[in-house]
Amino acid sequence: TGAIGLYNVGQSCCLNSLLQVFLMNIHFTGILRRITVPPCAAQKRRNVPYQMLLLLEEMQCGKQKAVSPINLACCLSVYRVKLFVQYDAAQLFLTLWNLIKRQMKNPELVEELSYLYTICVQEHLACQKCSFETKRNSSMLTLPLPVLDSNSHVLKTVEDCLQYFFHPEELTDHNMCFCERCGRKTPFLQSMKLVHLPQTLTIHLKRFCFEKSAYIHKLSHYLPFPQELDFNALLTENQCQADDNEKAAWQYELFAVVAHSGSTSCGHYCAYIRSLTECKWYCFNDSEVCQVSWDDVKCTYGHSNLHW
Repeated sequence: TGAIGLYNVGQSCCLNSLLQVFLMNIHFTGILRRITVPPCAAQKRRNVPYQMLLLLEEMQCGKQKAVSPINLACCLSVYRVKLFVQYDAAQLFLTLWNLIKRQMKNPELVEELSYLYTICVQEHLACQKCSFETKRNSSMLTLPLPVLDSNSHVLKTVEDCLQYFFHPEELTDHNMCFCERCGRKTPFLQSMKLVHLPQTLTIHLKRFCFEKSAYIHKLSHYLPFPQELDFNALLTENQCQADDNEKAAWQYELFAVVAHSGSTSCGHYCAYIRSLTECKWYCFNDSEVCQVSWDDVKCTYGHSNLHW
């Protein structure tokens, strides 16, 4: 089935969860299987995509319930991804993806990898005094959605978080920008328009809050998300900068959830992943893997009374 666990080799639950999400994505493994194998043993030990490929083959060829990712972990340690460290999943995802992209030598595979994961947006800044406007295209690997609005009110659903993320924001008072046409700082309207969404869209819920004392605490409130998401139904025409062919592909089915329990200083990660070949949900909790239902996945909505 491909539902093979990964042993925890030193507080590696976050790494294990992300590896499972990468390796259960058949579109990603289709790219990974076509990489150029490094020529010598020393380069093989230091090459992240190659070590991921070896791990994938071990998971698929072995008959054991779990395998050890120690060789890949040692490879990552060369690039300062250490064991026995508490990681944030979104941060580690960015680190892994950038290492994979940088070490893939084939430009065609790099382009395919980017198309699979990269989000493209257009940032707008418009002066509220003279209507002078600047535009800038940029790319990102995740949609970092706030779970609180500007007044610290809880956003109720992931759809609410998405609409708030793309809602225009007024920059006034100490946030004013310098306008080249006016020659001084003026109020601006900042907005973001969606240009392109990838085949695999990664959403990052910003479940942390900075207080005045610089103390960071986790926001564990209940936040439901759907199994299907249609961006055409969520966003207005003014929030999109794409043609109809592009927008026709903006419909998604939930594939995986990386979930954290605990506080910002300590805790545990696991992954809930829907097999793209079987269409069944599995819970990957390090070396333990079991089939689950959609109701089980809902425990990742959050709330102190909910448990995996």
